[in-house]
Amino acid sequence: QVQLVESGGGAVQAGGSLRLTCAASGSIFSINVMAWYRQVPGKQRELVAQIITRGSTNYADSVKGRFTISRDNAKNTMYLQMNSLKPEDTAVYYCTAKIRTSWTSGESDYWGQGTQVTVSS
Repeated sequence: QVQLVESGGGAVQAGGSLRLTCAASGSIFSINVMAWYRQVPGKQRELVAQIITRGSTNYADSVKGRFTISRDNAKNTMYLQMNSLKPEDTAVYYCTAKIRTSWTSGESDYWGQGTQVTVSS
């Protein structure tokens, strides 16, 4: 079994910072792409940022220059440093990863349970 667990969410005022952590555990052979998504009620889940094994990154236009995604491959952990937060960043943030559980298995998508980020004006 594989689990992704997010932490670091909370409430902050506009202009503040938060750091989200996503820790993957269980039967993991390799992790390829890791990403953060966010969702607000009534809207589709949207990609915030993604990072591949070798470190290449991609960001949504709305967070470029404010958010930084990173990962520690040795710890199977991903981070999202969020600076200059805005009220429109308020959402539940989910981490996801494409994981192989053995050298013979294909990749499967795994999701965390989500962590709430609330930014007040």
